[in-house]
Amino acid sequence: MKHPLKQESVKKPNSYHFVGIGGIGMSAIAQVLKEQGHDVSGSDRNYDKQIAVQIFSKLSSIGITMTPQDGSGINKSTDFVIVSSAIEEENPDIIKARSLNITITKRANLLADMFNNKFGIAIGGTNGKTTVSSMVGYVLDHAGRSPTIIVGGCIKNYLTPRYLGNARVGNSDIVTIEADESDGSIVYYTPKISLITNMSKDHKPIESISKLFETFSQNTQDVLIINSDCPELNKIQFNRNNTKTYGINKKADISASNIVNKPFHSTFDVDGQSFELQIPGLHNVSNALAAISVARSLNIKDNEIAEALYNFRGVQRRMDVVGEYNGIKVIDDFAHNPEKISAAIKAIKLGCKRVIAIFQPHGFFPASFMKEELINAFIQSLSPSDILFMPEIYYIGGSANKEISSADLIFKISKSGRNAFFSEKREDIIPEILKTAKTGDGVLVMGARDNTLTDFCYEILQALQKKSF
Repeated sequence: MKHPLKQESVKKPNSYHFVGIGGIGMSAIAQVLKEQGHDVSGSDRNYDKQIAVQIFSKLSSIGITMTPQDGSGINKSTDFVIVSSAIEEENPDIIKARSLNITITKRANLLADMFNNKFGIAIGGTNGKTTVSSMVGYVLDHAGRSPTIIVGGCIKNYLTPRYLGNARVGNSDIVTIEADESDGSIVYYTPKISLITNMSKDHKPIESISKLFETFSQNTQDVLIINSDCPELNKIQFNRNNTKTYGINKKADISASNIVNKPFHSTFDVDGQSFELQIPGLHNVSNALAAISVARSLNIKDNEIAEALYNFRGVQRRMDVVGEYNGIKVIDDFAHNPEKISAAIKAIKLGCKRVIAIFQPHGFFPASFMKEELINAFIQSLSPSDILFMPEIYYIGGSANKEISSADLIFKISKSGRNAFFSEKREDIIPEILKTAKTGDGVLVMGARDNTLTDFCYEILQALQKKSF
């Protein structure tokens, strides 16, 4: 079988076709391969439906060919067809690739091929890994290390009319990536430096995630960095000599002092060096400590790290303020599991008198698997004056078991005394927001997988702007 990247030294470039190229992880790799001189094409259901068109417009602008997801984008000159774990076997592109005997490679395997023969830095963890991997990439870039960056979010510093911001091709041998445990692919990577942000129940039980992280640590060749604030990580016996820790607690190798959390802004000190962040929440102080730990492992000076973190503008859909009108902020966030939800609501409360939360569960299995944890997260995070709206569970197709509804979660949350309301259609929530929103409120939209949630945020903002207060 042909190897996806072994022909890089050959003058003729490889031809890659990505099935589901609009996915945040798929589009990142596609952009890197295109920038490295390969021929890249892709298809996506959303492209066919004309949803999230700006993603495909940017991919097209750098020379990636977009095709319908009907098999027409694949021919005998296609070397590799790349798929994510979400692509079904009966997909027309897969059927066409098999008929032509073209090598089909999973996204994670291709990323491992691109990563494992480089100076790899991999960031894992059930929460925070996108922000930490983005911070790490940006700090290294700012310090002149010129890394190649592949992450699962759009870094605002790298957003341009042509680029999505989730990838950047560097000139050095350093590759920094976000390593995913949800599909088990984190064990494919053999990093020089690895970091684990935390561990909590998400797509898999704690026991399964723990085993994945143990293997990930064993695959690490040089430095392993662990968040010592995470009680679940502290239960794992990482049998390694070169293990470093970071955390808010003072027992960590790298810890913060003089922490000041302000609305959408934080300051803290590490070993006498002052740091300032333009992104909110104590969880982002922890994320910054993680980035500092990686940068110090590469002997980057603290003042350079501090300058980079000050200039780091954050990641799209991570506490992203899309706008404000009449003192009402509209915030877009990727939060989709209990810990992320709690952290997002806590951060919003630093700068808003009241939270109006909209949470769209991201699939029937996760909603069922984390049902009780999600319910408890909202009960514990929301105050009696806050409001929660929940549309029906986001469904992208496939053979999902639909035995659970958002209404089931809302029923239990509302029984606790919280203001929680189910609305089958998302658009029906906007009139309810207009009835209740007032100066000082933060409208927080949360959910994963669905690129149109950002559009929904702008729809809310536009509706507020049209309302007469």
